[in-house]
Amino acid sequence: MTDPLVHREQPSPNFNERQLPISMVVLHYTDMKPVETALEKMCDPEAEVSAHYCITEEGDVIRLVPEDKRAWHAGVSYWRGHKDVNSASIGIELDHPGHALGYRGFADAQIEALVPLLHRIVKAYDIPRANVVGHSDVSPLRKLDPGELFPWERLAEYGLCLPRPDKLSPDPVFDNDAAFYLALERFGYDITDGRKAVEAFQRRWRPERIDGMIDGEVRAILFQLLLDRDRGHTR
Repeated sequence: MTDPLVHREQPSPNFNERQLPISMVVLHYTDMKPVETALEKMCDPEAEVSAHYCITEEGDVIRLVPEDKRAWHAGVSYWRGHKDVNSASIGIELDHPGHALGYRGFADAQIEALVPLLHRIVKAYDIPRANVVGHSDVSPLRKLDPGELFPWERLAEYGLCLPRPDKLSPDPVFDNDAAFYLALERFGYDITDGRKAVEAFQRRWRPERIDGMIDGEVRAILFQLLLDRDRGHTR
């Protein structure tokens, strides 16, 4: 399939058939350098990992797996009732050193290439903004990517993901931690490890302080996200 947004193909053998319709996009970082190392791994049958796309820091979009196939990018994961996130999602890897090799901001050229690709995918499959997520959102026990410096707000400006709520209730919300965890699960997160789930939530929604603690601000952010969803404002 020809796509003007794709600069080249590097087919990976690491895919199989989907069992679910596409309803999500999961964003990752490669966590290795140079990008050729990541591409080699995603095309290695023994590695058993892949993604649909990889975007270099220079802004080149590389397709590895056709969108109608199930790429192996999310691993053990969960989001809003889906345990087979790979079947329900398109995975996009961003060429980046990750936390392991010196975490830093994402290149402008890379994000400029991501935006139109993501726009085309979201429109083609009618993906809700709430289902454009990071790997750490769907795998909080194992993953940190794309991390606290990923420019979610820039994507939100284009309507490609949910923005961080800016109007928060001054009143106490969620009477206790158990109520917060249940609300966090209702929003979509795996709460098997409560602290890790809170860290993942903070990494996405309050990245300036990630401590795994349930404080008034994270309570208020989660409450507003759920309130907006119940009101139908988060499509």
